Amino acid sequence: MPKWGYSILEESLDPEKTAKASGRELKVSHKAAREVCKAIKGMDLSQSKQFLKDVVAKKKPVPYTRFTKKLGHKGGMQKRFVGRYPTKTAEKILRLIQAAQANAENKGLDVDRLRIMHAAAYPGIKLKRYAPRAHGRASPKYDTTTHVEIVLDEKPTQGEQ
Repeated sequence: MPKWGYSILEESLDPEKTAKASGRELKVSHKAAREVCKAIKGMDLSQSKQFLKDVVAKKKPVPYTRFTKKLGHKGGMQKRFVGRYPTKTAEKILRLIQAAQANAENKGLDVDRLRIMHAAAYPGIKLKRYAPRAHGRASPKYDTTTHVEIVLDEKPTQGEQ
């Protein structure tokens, strides 16, 4: 069984107030996954799920901040004007958020007060394949997988602050 950790420090997490989920070696673009994670970080759970459903339905674009060369402008965004609709990535991250929500329910956390505390995506292993070329030759083709991590935490109520 492989042993891997999270990119967030374990000491900073309260086990009674947080729930985690991670997707390892997902076959999605790590560039798109990075932008989706940056967009949903800090959102409430229901708000992030609705946002990802809108991305899949191509109603709301994901603002891109880093990989923006030759990218088209999209309407309806506040801070950034460049974006895309990474539907495959949004579907996988939505499933991961639902898994983290199930983990939170299993721990007995209040689902209405959950927010996304940590969302990170980074490249995983590279799968080497070969593309056929002319005259019986072949060229290597690399597919990069993606690791995605989601950590939910419970927001304090007004009396706890």
